[in-house]
Order: sequence, then C-alpha cells, then structure tokens
Amino acid sequence: MEVLIVGAGSMGTWFGGAVDADVTFADVDRDAASAAAEAVGGDVADLDGSDRYDVVCVAVPMAHVVDAIAAHAGRAERAVVDVSGVMGAPLDAMAEHAPELETASLHPLFAPERAPGSIAVVRDEPGPATESILEALSARRNDLVETTAPEHDEAMETVQAATHAAVLSFALAAESVPEGFETPIYAELRRLAETMTEGTPRVYTDIQRTFDGADAVAAAAAAIADADADELETMYREAAAKWHDGRPESDRFVRSDANLRGDNE
Repeated sequence: MEVLIVGAGSMGTWFGGAVDADVTFADVDRDAASAAAEAVGGDVADLDGSDRYDVVCVAVPMAHVVDAIAAHAGRAERAVVDVSGVMGAPLDAMAEHAPELETASLHPLFAPERAPGSIAVVRDEPGPATESILEALSARRNDLVETTAPEHDEAMETVQAATHAAVLSFALAAESVPEGFETPIYAELRRLAETMTEGTPRVYTDIQRTFDGADAVAAAAAAIADADADELETMYREAAAKWHDGRPESDRFVRSDANLRGDNE
C-alpha cells in the first residue's frame, strides 16, 4: 500500500514509521519532508504534485487540516485519514472532498517519542485500506479507542483545553519556594508544568483556539478566590463527589499522565 503523508512534523514522521506501507512525505518545508523520509525509509513528493496514492494521511496542525484535506484529498485512490487532533471538522471536509473513499480520523493521545499509547479512532467510512492502517497501529501496541467525532471533540475540552489551561495557569502563577517546602501536590503540579513547557507552544495554542475549556477553569478559579470558608468546603465536597463517586467519562481517552505532552506535535 502506498501512503502520502501531508505534513512532515513529528506526528507525520511517527505515522510514517508506524504503518505497514510505502510512505511518501509532502510538506511546505521540503527539507522537513526529506528528513522525515530519511528517518523512516520513505520518499519525498512535491506538495503541489499530481501523483496519486492508495491513502492520503493529513498530518498538519489542526488549524490547517480542513484546507489540507481540500487540497490533497484528490490525490487519494482508496482512503483519506488525518491525525490532526480534532475530528469533527476534518471528517466533514473528507465527506465533502472524498465522498466515495474510505475515511477515518485518528488522534494519537501522546507525543511521538512516548509511543505507543492510546489512539482515539473514528471509522467514518471504513474499508480494507483504513483497516490495514489500524491493524498496523494496533500491532505496535497502541490502544485503539473507538469513539465518535462529537464525543471526542467534547472530551478534548476537558482532556486537553481545560487541563492545559489549569497547568499553564499554575506555571504562570506559582512562585519559587525554599527547598524543603514542597508538598506532594505542589511537587506533582511542578512536574506537570515542567513536562508541559517542554512542548511546542504552537500545539497548545492550536488546542486552546479549537476547543473550549479554559473559560471553565478561569471561572472556577475566580469562584475559589471569592469564596468564603463555607463555600470553599462546599466546592471541595462537590469536587470529591465528582472524582471519587464516578470518574469523568473523558478518562477513557487518557492512558496515563505520562502522556500529558501528547498533543499532536
């Protein structure tokens, strides 16, 4: 099977090495495409080329995925897939620009260097080509999490947007403390802040622009700041009931906190 990967960043490179196919990379940065091809033993194609492939995988930032599908879906003979991190808009674009082809949206919930991990999957128009790709990913010990586009995109408001906003807010608000003053909770938040800020700022910016969630974190923080003692106790009990009486449904998209920096770089 021949696969064209549009986008030669870390996620496109990971995908090229994870599928059992002959892969070709196309990118606005031809040097990046060459580096990705060298890394996984693939080829390089012009971004505006006309050659056709069994599968086109769009591996560009989520802000550009719809335009990329519109531009490159016509180069696919059997299937179009994406690994952008958002699902509703790409699948709508595939339905418009590749109505006769197999389509699927995949969201690896990890940074490529932390593979394998959980991969959210929507088999929108399944078939042999997309099944072959998913089988290859599963064979590499990735956990395929079947979902729908609305369920996934709503979950990402919590799993990504709200979570990142909370960690980044702590990272910005926290001050240095004397050695030995750390509590277990502070130490864990510091570790998360250090891990998150090792990532790519553009990735986190795209997530905040795509998914709601940060406003809810801001509202909760404001409510805590304004609360009296009784109100704070009530908030604490509400939080305890949420997290101990029944974990949020979005937890099924999370393999482990080691995958925090997994936002489709």
